[in-house]
Order: sequence, then structure tokens, then C-alpha cells
Amino acid sequence: MKIGNKYYQSIWVDESDPLAVKVIDQQKLPFFFEIKDLRSVDDVYAAIENMTVRGAPLIGAAGAFGIYLATLEITHTTNIREHLSNAARYLISCRPTAVNLSWAVNFVMDRLKEKQPASLTKTALGSAIEICELEKENCRQIGKHGLKLIEAISKKKKGAPVNILTHCNAGWLACIDFGTATAPIYEANEKGIPLHVWVDETRPRNQGAKLTAYELGQNGVPYTLIPDNSGGHLMQQKLVDIVIVGSDRTTKTGDVANKTGTYLKALAAFDNKIPFYSALPSTSIDFSISDGLKEIVIEERDPEEVTNVTGFAEGKIQSVRICPEDTVAVNYGFDITPARLITGLITEKGICRATEKDIKEMFSNKFS
Repeated sequence: MKIGNKYYQSIWVDESDPLAVKVIDQQKLPFFFEIKDLRSVDDVYAAIENMTVRGAPLIGAAGAFGIYLATLEITHTTNIREHLSNAARYLISCRPTAVNLSWAVNFVMDRLKEKQPASLTKTALGSAIEICELEKENCRQIGKHGLKLIEAISKKKKGAPVNILTHCNAGWLACIDFGTATAPIYEANEKGIPLHVWVDETRPRNQGAKLTAYELGQNGVPYTLIPDNSGGHLMQQKLVDIVIVGSDRTTKTGDVANKTGTYLKALAAFDNKIPFYSALPSTSIDFSISDGLKEIVIEERDPEEVTNVTGFAEGKIQSVRICPEDTVAVNYGFDITPARLITGLITEKGICRATEKDIKEMFSNKFS
């Protein structure tokens, strides 16, 4: 996607400096646009943990590049297999909910199994780039399939703007390019379909306010920022035509783990008979689990993200406390939306119902 008039993806290796993995620092957006160099496994771990990079597909790609950087750390005294295995375990442990991280790291590690030491770096880099291209194409296809939903609503509304509600940021910043939930929006906007996006602020880290709003604005998509708790009211007032969210991990039965607050949007959509879709690549489906509530680990993050709010004032990014000093807070990063509340899943293969039967029909090669 473009920022200003220049194309970017959210992670890459510059040919002029192949020892560094370059990322857009999402902690600084939308106030500052900065590119950060990651030059070690520790750098990648820290960037994922502190959300310099975030979003399931991007976390996976970052983990894959982390293994590439691990190969650059090998010396003549290094136990190579032990070093790479330790790096893989370390990176996978960083954030527990998004399945893309373990998938991507294991993808690269599998490619390295039979390789000689001299070819490890080239193979790891090629594998990480392959993952980026795969996720970009996945998102592009998600956009094409999801576009059909927006076109149908537009036709039914006789060309009046289609009102889409999102939650968190499942855009190109989170997905290398195009995005998942935003891909159909960008496709529709390029085709000239009138639309408008309700952007949840997405407390406590405000990825909607900071990132989705930034993306949509950069790409000329009309949007309105709303408090997280306004979605239900908008649905009751018939001001939402469709809800499209992302996914960090989806079970083979269709339960979706996504940014906390997604479940509440699904309940409101269900009550108001508004279609609710999760857009995701198959790399975000965990085909080994069936029950999202019991089997998906929900990340608990620093309570300070809840007790403080970060914004821009006096020319710099600042954190401000919003509650009494001794307040006890809890910060669950994700919640589980049961499959029964989901109208369908928008994937690179097409749109299917959130049931084990339909997911299996679409991804039969993934089921053991």
C-alpha cells in the first residue's frame, strides 16, 4: 500500500543492507513515520513483544526473518542446530495467541533441516521472503472474495454508501500488504463503490484509532472513529451493514480469537441480524484444535496499557495515567468469538461458513 506517494510493505530486507530487517515502527504511528532496523534475534523478539510489529501475518513474517538473522549470528564455534532451535523456541514464546508466529518459524526451520551450513542464510532469507509473498497473495485473494459481499450490499442499497464496522487493525500494516479485514474495503474503494468505515478505537492500545484510521486516510477511504462501545448503538440504528474483523487464531471448527472486544461486536451483530465476517488467511487457522474457549491461550499484557493512555502532545508521544495510582487492572489481549455468532470466514480460497464441515471442505489438505 502507499504512504504519501510511495509504496511500502510492513516488513522487508533492503538489498543495500541485507544484514538488517526493516519494519515500519507501529508504536510511532500515526504521529511519526519511522523505519526501524532489526539486526538480531533479540531485536525481533523485542519488536514483536512491544508491538513495534503486530498483526498475526506480520508477526509470523517477523519470526521467519528472526530465523534468518539467527543464521547471521553463527560463528565457527557455534553449535548450529542448537543455536537455531533455541532461537526458534525463543521467538515462538514471544506472543502466545497468534498461530502465524509458530507456523512461520517452523516453516523456515523445516527448510533448514537438510541444508549445509554454507547455505543456511540464503535458504532462511528465501523462506522468509516466500512467507511474505504468500501472505500478500492470501490477502489479495481475501480482498477479491470479500469484495463480492460489499458489491451485493451496494446493489441492495442502490448505490448508497456501504457502512462497514471494523475492530482493531487488520490492515496492511498488520499483514505485510493489503490486510485481511481491510482488503475487501480497499478493493471496493478502488472500484468506486461508495462506502464508509466505522473504526473502533480499540482500547487499550488504540490500534483502530492510531493504525486503521491512518491507513484508511492514506488510501482515501471515508471513515469515522468511534468509541469501542458505540458499535451496538450504531447497529440498533441500522447504521452498520456488515462487520468485518480479522483473526489471530481460528479453530478448525470456526471459533475465532481476535482483539478483545470482538466477541461483543459479534453479539451485537447477531442480535441485530447484521452479517459478521472474520477475514483471515489459512495460516491463521489452527487445524489442531476444536474448542477456542478451552484450547486457545489468551495473552495477558501489561496492566499499564489499561491504566495509562498514550497520545501526542507538545511535539512528542506521551503516556498519561487515567485512573487512581493504586488501581488494579487486568489486560486480556484477545477474546474468543464462538463460531455460532459468525456468518462466515473470508479466506484466500473463498468464503465459507464457520463450521468444521465447511472449513474441511475448503481446506481438506490441512486436515489429518
